[in-house]
Amino acid sequence: MQDLFSEYGNVLSVKLVSDRETGRARGFGFVEMEDGDADAAIEALDNVSFGGRTLRVNEAKPRAPRPPRY
Repeated sequence: MQDLFSEYGNVLSVKLVSDRETGRARGFGFVEMEDGDADAAIEALDNVSFGGRTLRVNEAKPRAPRPPRY
């Protein structure tokens, strides 16, 4: 992911999310970039095939508050 996104600007961090129990990838992650670079990457990489899968690239939104689990 770092190499793919770095074609469009400076990549600050990459976090691929994995399942806690199995350790397998959950199929999504987060790439942090500078604002202008991120816009270019979103435009260029959304709906592009990579590694046999179609990428869905968009800006992360804050997580909605969840009720307590107890």
